[in-house]
Amino acid sequence: MTHKMTHKMTDKIVLNGEKFQLEEVVAIARQGVGVAISVESEARIRKARQLVDRWVKEGVRIYGVTTGFGALSDVTISLEDTKKLQRKILLSHSAGMGNNAADDVVRAMMALRINDFCRGNSGLRLETIEKLAQLLNTGIIPVVPEKGSVGASGDLVPMAHLSLVLIGEGEAFVDGVRMTGAKALAKKGISPLELEAGEGLALINGTQFMIALGCLALHDALNLCKHADIAASISLETLMGTRAAFDPRIHRARPHIGQMKAARNMLKMTENSGIISSHRDCSQVQDAYTLRCSPQVHGASWDAFAYVDRVIRVEMNSSTENPLIFPESEEFISGGNFHGQPLALACDFLGIAIAELANISERRIERLVNPQLSGLPAFLVEDGGLNSGFMIAQYAAASLVSENKVLAHPASVDSIPTSANKEDHVSMGAFAARKCRNIVENTEEVIAIELLCGAQAIDLFTNFKAGDGTLAAYEVIRKKVDYRKEDRLLSTDIAKVKALLQDGSIVNAVEAAVGTLY
Repeated sequence: MTHKMTHKMTDKIVLNGEKFQLEEVVAIARQGVGVAISVESEARIRKARQLVDRWVKEGVRIYGVTTGFGALSDVTISLEDTKKLQRKILLSHSAGMGNNAADDVVRAMMALRINDFCRGNSGLRLETIEKLAQLLNTGIIPVVPEKGSVGASGDLVPMAHLSLVLIGEGEAFVDGVRMTGAKALAKKGISPLELEAGEGLALINGTQFMIALGCLALHDALNLCKHADIAASISLETLMGTRAAFDPRIHRARPHIGQMKAARNMLKMTENSGIISSHRDCSQVQDAYTLRCSPQVHGASWDAFAYVDRVIRVEMNSSTENPLIFPESEEFISGGNFHGQPLALACDFLGIAIAELANISERRIERLVNPQLSGLPAFLVEDGGLNSGFMIAQYAAASLVSENKVLAHPASVDSIPTSANKEDHVSMGAFAARKCRNIVENTEEVIAIELLCGAQAIDLFTNFKAGDGTLAAYEVIRKKVDYRKEDRLLSTDIAKVKALLQDGSIVNAVEAAVGTLY
């Protein structure tokens, strides 16, 4: 996914572990905004660390602090070896494979991990958390392979790779250049950490890889909702559909929130459409489902996103380590907050809901380019035969929709035991989140294709004006992409419309014309 990041390191969002917002995660991940730790969090962090230091001196058995990890939790670690243990856990758990996570994902991981630590339940030193914030704020982006997490004890593998740079190991990108972790720290004048008791485990025992992917996928999915309604509205007009199916009385009779929102959006955007008015008295009784049922299909996805949004926002402000330190009562408790099941289910659901937006969009694309269904020139181009027009645009959309169908198979229904059967149920949440992000990327392409075809179709209605909102969308597209009179490189035009979709230009223009879309 191509999201440019503009560094604004003078801006900082103060984290306290409780009020982190989705929009703030995106600003940090993609606009280069930095972070700071709240004063209240600093006090809790110090108190929790004092407790850990005291317990270590007293020889208290604490999982991962004075014992081994996973199936080796019964092995007691001597006081002299507790520091060695923390370094070794980072090295031994850095077993990642595959492509590297995108920069925005890694920056989101760092910010979310710091916010988790700001709750004061990790037992980390304040110095360690500040060092992680320093990496983020100075533009050091650790190299984090995408594969290797089963989403059980959090995202152990990706979090280990992220944390390696803190101790001068691993690799990182600085200003787009890949280098060793040691060189990255030196380039920014940062000294490597020497981890203290419990810190290695606390750094890696969290769900921040899957939640980072989930946050960014959700943000992009919410952006896609409005664009799906815009694309459907243009298709409705140019396929000579009727606005009758968006009558509020229909949707109050089945009052799903998302459905009502989508219907209102489409009604607003097609207001004053000369194209629709031109065939008001035609003999057609009902439109195809892809037009008439757009609010029901889009709305169901909107409602799914609302559930995912609730899960994501809870997880963003949660403690996911093990054990958890409770400074107020001076206790530590071992539990399972690192388990990724809530995120696995949410990301699977999000992926399915997004895939449906692509499914219905591709069917509208087919109707637009098929003269037997549209009444428009074949493949929306003059001099067909010599020109293929948008024939292969539909092919491309179909390929992405079919890929989505495979990706939408839920990862969360799988589990495979790990760590000598100590971790005998895993969530596969990291894979669910990775698949979800891929589905979002594919769906952005499909809806961009529908918008591109829709703009071409509007041009074929030379005597009639489009609706208030659809005309605004058309005009934005035409500022970047010319009418296709004859064949030219198609991928370039698709990419231009996708960029308009991602940066909000189309939605902004539509909302300026008709008011806020729901």
